Amino acid sequence: MKAIVYTQYGPPEVLRLAEVEKPVPRDNEVLIRVHATTVSAADFRCRSFTVPLSFWIPARLSLGILKPRRPILGGELAGEVEETGKDVTRFKKGDQVFAATIMGPGAYAEYTCLPETGVIAPKPTNMTYEEAAAVPIGARAALHFLRKGSIENGQKVLVYGASGSVGTFAVQLAKYYGAEVTGVCSGSNLELVKSLGADAVIDYTKEDFAAEGKIYDVIFVAVDKGSFSDCMRALKAKGIYLNVTTPVRTLRMRWAALTSGRKIFTGEHPSEKADDLVFLKGLIEQGALRSAIDRRYPLDQIAEAHRCVDQGHKKGNVVITIE
Repeated sequence: MKAIVYTQYGPPEVLRLAEVEKPVPRDNEVLIRVHATTVSAADFRCRSFTVPLSFWIPARLSLGILKPRRPILGGELAGEVEETGKDVTRFKKGDQVFAATIMGPGAYAEYTCLPETGVIAPKPTNMTYEEAAAVPIGARAALHFLRKGSIENGQKVLVYGASGSVGTFAVQLAKYYGAEVTGVCSGSNLELVKSLGADAVIDYTKEDFAAEGKIYDVIFVAVDKGSFSDCMRALKAKGIYLNVTTPVRTLRMRWAALTSGRKIFTGEHPSEKADDLVFLKGLIEQGALRSAIDRRYPLDQIAEAHRCVDQGHKKGNVVITIE
């Protein structure tokens, strides 16, 4: 089968198209014919080994010390079940599914195998494969952190980085929970964020959200570009700060949590269970959630797709289609 592999860390050019052996499902696994995947922030970091200095040693041990331990990237997918192991009961051949594959084999391939107990669920009936492939990482991360923040009806929520993969879902989910949402993004993305339901939008290249004097119940940081000091200035005394991008709380964050009465959450990943994905499927089919797709690339243009993501200005998601 065709797959994208990489055997060293580096720029997009380290990714190459290759013929590899088609996987065979174990007794508890399903073999999925992949129709679409994405270039996520996790794929970018793994490929380039872009991690915080404090996280360098654990990341090397996890990803591979001298070279990548897992040669095929791709953290999320949508596709069709082609074969099932003898112990599988949740899925059958022909089922359309979507899944997160971060903890298992990558999705940059024509086929991959996943355990039926993993983050895999029936694909939303009102989504294409491309749209569904963009959900399992960004939407689950947004949902996980917003639940940490215990979002309530009428609260004021600011989403910094509202036009990225996690941010676009965070805006929609916060609105679903009844919040008044302000999205921060660049001027070129204001209309997209408005279309997702944001009550107000701020162009960070022209306005400083922290200088406006508005105080928020929850600040959700979806991209690692916002100033922690600015967020603290705009967060109410017992407010909640959610940062998806920081693996661990810095000393400054720990001190703020101890002395300010604010709750600060960083770095935790969603559980490796399908529950959240099933919940999101329900919201999608209700019309409360949709994917924002910036660009689509075929599998053999994966390097170009990674270059697009490397620039840090994508709107929503960059999708890879696999024929």
